[in-house]
Amino acid sequence: MIDLVVNFDTLHHLYRAYMPFIQPVGLFVSTSESHYLGQELTIAYQLPGSTTKLEFKGAVVWINPLGASGGRPAGIGVKIITEPETHKHHIENLLSRELASGDQTCTM
Repeated sequence: MIDLVVNFDTLHHLYRAYMPFIQPVGLFVSTSESHYLGQELTIAYQLPGSTTKLEFKGAVVWINPLGASGGRPAGIGVKIITEPETHKHHIENLLSRELASGDQTCTM
């Protein structure tokens, strides 16, 4: 069962959601639903320019509440548990030029 579905429409959207400081890899998911640290979820996501949905099981490791500082969106950071290196590879290949950017992300 899929708990959340995320479509990353643009590279900028993916960049803002990518959490490289979470080891081995994490993604931020905008949501107004309540979640708790350590909660396990199954997430389906679609990368920019792709029609394929990828899935992973993950654990909530970050929470942005409604009204978070810096205008950051409400949501959760999820550490990818299943096949993290495969997901990291797909994401970082798309973001190769963006990773050195100083642009604000959804988390830091």
